[in-house]
Amino acid sequence: MRKILYIVLVLAAALPAAAQKYPERSLVRKGNRAFAKERYDRAVDRYKTAVERTPGSWEATYNLGNALYRTEQFDAAAQALQAAAADTLRPAADRAEAYYNLGDVQFRQQKLAESLESFKSALRLNPADEQAKYNYAYVKRLLQQQENENQDQNQNQDQQQDQNQQQDQDQQQDQDQNRDRQDQDDRNQNQDQDQDDRQQDRQPEPGGEQSGQEDSRPQEGRISPQEQERMLEAIQAQEDETQEKLKEKAGVVVRGKKNW
Repeated sequence: MRKILYIVLVLAAALPAAAQKYPERSLVRKGNRAFAKERYDRAVDRYKTAVERTPGSWEATYNLGNALYRTEQFDAAAQALQAAAADTLRPAADRAEAYYNLGDVQFRQQKLAESLESFKSALRLNPADEQAKYNYAYVKRLLQQQENENQDQNQNQDQQQDQNQQQDQDQQQDQDQNRDRQDQDDRNQNQDQDQDDRQQDRQPEPGGEQSGQEDSRPQEGRISPQEQERMLEAIQAQEDETQEKLKEKAGVVVRGKKNW
């Protein structure tokens, strides 16, 4: 914000006529005095009243925008300064000042693109304004930095999104592999269970040799202990009978001769 417009009347004798033709000028002067004393709220009231009495007053509108800026009513200040800058009946220098101050307001609102355009408009109307040149270059550099930061942020977001997508794919692949391994384990377990069932079907019934008890049923190619015992008893009985017969003939010696 650069300056306030002061209305100074050179001829004191012209005051009555000026008051009739420009009724807002008295209020503008009062607002200017309050502004000079940094009583900006009172200055805003004086300028607003002047604008209400004479809506087309460029001085009241322009000064109102500057006073609203000082009270940090930036939206209202921008509206008043835009109206002052748009008045094509004013000299280029006045409109350039309005655009310059509008650029300051928009900068305070962090509207950098709008602020840049306002300073550009001020330079079109007054190319020799060095402060407008400096502000234009400064805001343009800030916008470029902001654009670069946004690009970096977008790249980082894209990279993060790619990483998240890759992580999701890896996680899905791990889940698929785990599910495949679980299915294979289940199939192996089922195969082992089937094999155990078949082996169980081939095992002898309880009460056989594997149960720790002697199988009492006769088996082909084997002699049971009972049969072995009966055979031994029969052989022994036959041997005893033979011995008895030999004892009975013990006194006769028989020699066999050939009869030729």
